[in-house]
Amino acid sequence: MSDPHDPRHNAAWQAARQWRERARQTRPGGPLDGLKLLLTWLLFGVMMIVAMALGLLFLLLGWAMLPILRYRMKKRMERMRAEQAEDIGTGFHYRETRYRESHGDDGSYREQRVLEGDYELKDEAAQDDKTRKE
Repeated sequence: MSDPHDPRHNAAWQAARQWRERARQTRPGGPLDGLKLLLTWLLFGVMMIVAMALGLLFLLLGWAMLPILRYRMKKRMERMRAEQAEDIGTGFHYRETRYRESHGDDGSYREQRVLEGDYELKDEAAQDDKTRKE
């Protein structure tokens, strides 16, 4: 009677043995098989050399373009700085002060110069009330 724990009855053992038999059958047996193997390796080697040459070409192209790109970026930054300085120089006074119309309780009209930004105008009467309460 066969032993169930014998490795020769195991499915993995049998699969390994089948792989071994197939490998024995597919070994190069003639001069054409060796020639095919040699041509395959030569083709692979030529492809590797072409890939290395293309990689070197692209690397050199990238290095050659760096000064051109640097020059263009420098000009763009100068243009942006000039536009920003122009905005500050010409628009500063326009944006800084504006005139607001206000009408008093007695119907009088007056203009107030105000700064642009987050601010709140309070009535003088309301401020006087606050100061009196304190």
